Amino acid sequence: MTRTALVTGAAGGLGRALVTHLVDHGWTVFAADFEQAALESLPPAPSVVPVLLDVTDPESVRRAYHEVANQADHLDGIINFAGVLAVGSMIDIPEEKLQRVLAVNVLGTYRTNKAFFPLVEACEGRIINISSETGWQSGAPFNGAYAMSKHAIEAYSDSLRRELALLGVKVIKIQPGPFKTDMLDSIERRFTEAEQESAHFSAVIRRLKKLAAAQSRRGHDPDVLARVLHTALTTKQPEPVYSVRPAAFRSLLERLPRSVADRIWLTVLRRASKQ
Repeated sequence: MTRTALVTGAAGGLGRALVTHLVDHGWTVFAADFEQAALESLPPAPSVVPVLLDVTDPESVRRAYHEVANQADHLDGIINFAGVLAVGSMIDIPEEKLQRVLAVNVLGTYRTNKAFFPLVEACEGRIINISSETGWQSGAPFNGAYAMSKHAIEAYSDSLRRELALLGVKVIKIQPGPFKTDMLDSIERRFTEAEQESAHFSAVIRRLKKLAAAQSRRGHDPDVLARVLHTALTTKQPEPVYSVRPAAFRSLLERLPRSVADRIWLTVLRRASKQ
């Protein structure tokens, strides 16, 4: 029987890499994204079924579910790639921007899993939630909104995994480090927006922008993550969490006492403010 998967955020860099990888390994993929133009950019293949899906819109999710259910009686996996990034101080970031991050990254994941669960339950399939290295790390300056959303995904996934174990459905967290994606490609624009929105930290944000852009360009190849995801979908006993290429500096900070890490962050920010 052909394996089937739903991939949200399928037209983004990581989602697209996974769609390609799964198709190459014989899967049928329902490739979901919220823009028709983005769906049309996906590689044309009989085993790639584009699905218009806005994870923030319950009606859009309902329509997408029925579209998939009319073509498949089960899903071996749901992979929740739909997500957005925001940069900004937690004292300055506009409320609507924070709401958008939580609406897509947290409620969108919850909403998708809830709606499509009958198709996963039908074959004791798997749910994969995309967290981040940010999900297990303490929040970094000007990354609080994204960190909030990924910490929420961590808690949601742990609860869901322990519940659905009773039903034979495995729930897996993926914690990617920096990968080359459309999200990272927009990092300079996001820092510029944060600089303009901040009443307190615009100079620091402006000087950190080039550093962040340089780091994003050193991101890993999305194919690396696609291979890990394929393993999580197919191995008999998957790990509950896969940490994939976390950034060395941030990982090191998490091993230090919190007070020491705070002093390091303060030193970094003070130096940036004087450059």
